[in-house]
Amino acid sequence: MNPNSQSLIVAGALLAFLGVGLGAFGAHALKARLAPDLLAVYHTGVQYHLWHALGIVLIGLLVQSLPGQKLLPIAGWLMVAGIILFSGSLYALSISGVRALGAVTPIGGVAFLASWAMVAWSAWQART
Repeated sequence: MNPNSQSLIVAGALLAFLGVGLGAFGAHALKARLAPDLLAVYHTGVQYHLWHALGIVLIGLLVQSLPGQKLLPIAGWLMVAGIILFSGSLYALSISGVRALGAVTPIGGVAFLASWAMVAWSAWQART
């Protein structure tokens, strides 16, 4: 297996594992402790975390099947950064209540967007 592919699949699976755990933590431990608006923020972080963890696994598989596409590994690691910045900032904001942490969230969102654009471009390039 391609080392880039393997690393992304492992990272995606571990992030999915973490996302499930954080989702359960939010549903059980935080439900009674956070205001509904902050719990919704936390939940948004979990949703994006889990979807993009699956995206990282998908990118790892694409790296394996489209080995000539150099942007795919970058896209995968950008998605990891997106989870850290986007979801991580939402987790921190919801638990701490410090709204200024939300300023980091759009940076993670841009990382997600760039990553998906790279996946689309790579798939488009591979058609020939």
